[in-house]
Amino acid sequence: MAEHGLPPGPSRAAAPIHAVRFVIDPLGYVRSVRRRYGPVVRTYFPGFGSMIYISDPELVKQVFSGDPSIYHSGEATAEVLEPGVGPNSVLTLDDEPHMRQRKLLLPPFHGENVKRWEDTIAEIAHQDIDTWPLGQAFPLRAHTQRITLEVILRAVFGVRERERFDRAVALVDEFAQRAHLITLFAFLRHDLGPWSPWARFKRARAALDRFLYEEIALRRAEPDLDERDDVLSLLLRATDEDGQPMTDQELRDELVTVIGAGHETTATALAWAFERLLRNPAVLDRLRRSLADGEDYLDATIKETLRLRPVILDVARRLTQGIELAGYQIPAGAMVIPSIAVIHFREDLYPQPEEFRPERFLDGAPEPYTWIPFGGGVRRCIGAAFAQLEMRVIIRAILERAVLRAADPRPERPRLRNITVAPARGCRVMVDRRLPRATAGEPATASAA
Repeated sequence: MAEHGLPPGPSRAAAPIHAVRFVIDPLGYVRSVRRRYGPVVRTYFPGFGSMIYISDPELVKQVFSGDPSIYHSGEATAEVLEPGVGPNSVLTLDDEPHMRQRKLLLPPFHGENVKRWEDTIAEIAHQDIDTWPLGQAFPLRAHTQRITLEVILRAVFGVRERERFDRAVALVDEFAQRAHLITLFAFLRHDLGPWSPWARFKRARAALDRFLYEEIALRRAEPDLDERDDVLSLLLRATDEDGQPMTDQELRDELVTVIGAGHETTATALAWAFERLLRNPAVLDRLRRSLADGEDYLDATIKETLRLRPVILDVARRLTQGIELAGYQIPAGAMVIPSIAVIHFREDLYPQPEEFRPERFLDGAPEPYTWIPFGGGVRRCIGAAFAQLEMRVIIRAILERAVLRAADPRPERPRLRNITVAPARGCRVMVDRRLPRATAGEPATASAA
């Protein structure tokens, strides 16, 4: 056991070097640390203090199923996300306030409330595919972002007017760009003049907030509010156990949360799916041929994508009191971090983990706490079902309509973008052929390419 009962790991003095390594090669860094120090590793990042990375399923179970009043997820997440999503987001709250928000948010994102958006998602995807250039390289991620953002604006915000839709797209894009450096580097959160990163971020946030508060006020005044089925309208009608509705500030924070957690993450996962498929032609061919028989292989492909290229590398808990973990004494205030990326690459769980093999997921669900792209426990991502539905519908639409190839045969390396890990070049592709939409009851013919 290490000195003072703490896990092994690099020294505090090396923290800046490790932070740089993480930014440059996020997937490679977390895996190299595990190889050197084992399944429980202590490290330090500037501004975050002591961080305990774990990559053993039993230890992950201990954290995910532990007392949420001890394992504070909101406190840990707020250090990175609160400037953007705010203090009332389900991501930045803990204990009773978190459970209140979670109960209000759950119904719109489950069951038939998710399934009914399938046709809308497909239509949005097909309309965007119609704009893709032929024979010209372009970053697919830019288009999956546009698709998933429109899905959010239609299904979640319920925006119908084209002028407001276009305005929202511009505001969200500016906000996401300005949030990038602020999310990664807390030391930049100081106003050093009107053109400093923090000042630009605050202007973009204020502009988006004005739009959101306008939208909330307009929706409250709609005569058909009780008939509308978008998520914002459902939230405006929802009340907690005491009969209290969400405040405008709470609504704002949850809407911004959905923009980040439900837009950029899904867009990035879709880009990774095609980055891997286009470099594994046997998998791509099998996937295309399988679509006529159902979605088992498509679901397996989505799971394998999220295993091999997790969009979020880890989920953190800030300890409110000391705990024992694998024989080590972890003090209050430390962050305990189940490492999604490291667990997904364990050879004892996933043989030849570098290979893209959807077949891994055809024989049933993975073992508990070995596939955790959406976290787990009471903090599991509320939008997991919605995200996977989006991926199924959009991947199918792209395969039915476009014959793609990679613009460069070399794999794209993972690169940090805000809190996500995206293809460095945005999954650059070329459309060799675009196919007409199949009429009802007819299969698409993209596999004939």
